[in-house]
Amino acid sequence: MIDSERAQLRRRLLKMLKDSFVYSTEAKFTLSSGRKSHFYIDSKKVTLDPEGSFLIGLLFLEKIGEMEVDAIGGLTLGADPIVSVVSVLSFERGDPTPAFIIRKDPKPFGLHPFIEGNFKREARVVIVDDVLTAGHSTERSIRLLEESGAKVIQVIALVDRKEGGRERLEELGYSVDSLFTVEDLLKA
Repeated sequence: MIDSERAQLRRRLLKMLKDSFVYSTEAKFTLSSGRKSHFYIDSKKVTLDPEGSFLIGLLFLEKIGEMEVDAIGGLTLGADPIVSVVSVLSFERGDPTPAFIIRKDPKPFGLHPFIEGNFKREARVVIVDDVLTAGHSTERSIRLLEESGAKVIQVIALVDRKEGGRERLEELGYSVDSLFTVEDLLKA
């Protein structure tokens, strides 16, 4: 993808994300950690939108383009639409990357109680998330994957809230990237 094309795709996606961004002078939004925040990123409005999904898929696919990746996945629900579109677009481009989903709770039957989809032991995987905050859910996903024999080679978020998640995961030895940060949304 050429720089001008990438920049155009990023601008379109950033506008959609900005439209899903809600800010309040009061810290009234409860995050999954239970902490209160002044802003909320309703990323599902973008990841489940046809155009948003397509743009996300193209930009994530470009991020993993040169990596030796066996599969892409993450914790349900944030990762579900992202890994699905990346997998479909990778097939369309002739270099299929299987997708998997990590359950929040194990199912009581089957071979992989937490991991669903095309996941194989010793796979080199990319973990994705829609919004990276403190990194706890991503760290849990990494632990479950590594216990299943996978090697996590990259973590990629759609938006990094810049609230310590990247630093936490990097301190644990993982490479972390994002398409956007909360600063990008605030400036848009």
